[in-house]
Amino acid sequence: MKFGIFYELQLPRPWNSDGERKLYHDALTQLEIADRCGYDYAWVVEHHFLEEYSHCPAPEVFLGAASQRTKNIRLGHGIIQLTTSHPARIAERVAVLDLLSDGRVEFGMGESASITELEPFGRTMEDKRAVFEDALRALLPMFRDGGCQYDGPHFKIPLRNVVPKPVQKPHPPLWMACSQLDTIDRAGRLGLGALGFQFVSADAAHAWVHAYYNGLTKRINKLADYPTNPNIALVSFFMCAKTDEEARRRAEGATFFQFALRYYGQSTARERPAPGTVNMWDEYEAWKRATPDVAASALAGGLIGSPETLRRKLRRFETSHIDQVILLNQAGKNTHEHICDGLELFAKEVMPEFHSRDGEHQVWKTKVLNREIELEEIDTRPFKDRYGAKFAPTVAVTPKGVTR
Repeated sequence: MKFGIFYELQLPRPWNSDGERKLYHDALTQLEIADRCGYDYAWVVEHHFLEEYSHCPAPEVFLGAASQRTKNIRLGHGIIQLTTSHPARIAERVAVLDLLSDGRVEFGMGESASITELEPFGRTMEDKRAVFEDALRALLPMFRDGGCQYDGPHFKIPLRNVVPKPVQKPHPPLWMACSQLDTIDRAGRLGLGALGFQFVSADAAHAWVHAYYNGLTKRINKLADYPTNPNIALVSFFMCAKTDEEARRRAEGATFFQFALRYYGQSTARERPAPGTVNMWDEYEAWKRATPDVAASALAGGLIGSPETLRRKLRRFETSHIDQVILLNQAGKNTHEHICDGLELFAKEVMPEFHSRDGEHQVWKTKVLNREIELEEIDTRPFKDRYGAKFAPTVAVTPKGVTR
């Protein structure tokens, strides 16, 4: 099993004049620590206009800075929105980052999940999948030597040679965002790595791993000519401390993250309120006051606890054959100091055991891909709740604000 870290770059209100600068510099320091401690991947999102939830609209700039402060950790776009940028600009940015990092880029792609992000770029919820697929077909030839041209339904590109070219050939590994659980199966059928941006139990992970690899080995239907990337990664809330109680105290941001995700996920087309009309942190605090038991019990999930607790939980995840667990601890108002301490303690006390058995997992995976091991077709319908019912705030989000 491999381990990644994940950044939305959250910044709850109240804001101050130095908040965003500190947020970015702290995150870069955390990446340096993760690189030194032997973490495998760092994943960074692309989001636009999502106050408090994500202040990360230019991941290529952030990862470019990270490329000069790290040596080994893979630098993952988790994800680039293919719907809000031109394919040539995406190919250029990915190639430059691959050059700067000496070939450490992972190329995750997605559609965007809300009308708030899509509409200013002239896209809709109805056409975003078609645009995503058209952009993928357009941009992949741009990584090859020489020129290319493309004539598709959404992009028409005359003959040009997109330069520079990436270090990795034919291009960095391809991943797809799976913000809805059903798309994990789709990623397998497309031959793309699956970035599962949801928070699931070990039993659910087992079911979705089977769905992914069965899609890849039995029902593959690629969108274009590209190497498959057989990998499934799932996100988990994370905080490691000396005791379970201390870890839960330090990890309150996890409940804010999931509260905000559910809060916005209930709105039509996931539309966000108009700027400045909602203080998400205040909404979260009100929810905690109204449901203190639910808020407290939420921290019992995920990878939050002492090293021994996390080892026990990860051993269950390991049996599901997940390729990578992506650890999310930059959330809400979790402090920089606690995040750094947790990364270091986990790397020292927990990670080596699971790294040491990754070779066994690779043998299993090779046999699955060669059809020497046939995986059971598991019904995934019982494992489709992305958020958990306990995170259901009783609000309705409208473009003008909130109604309760």
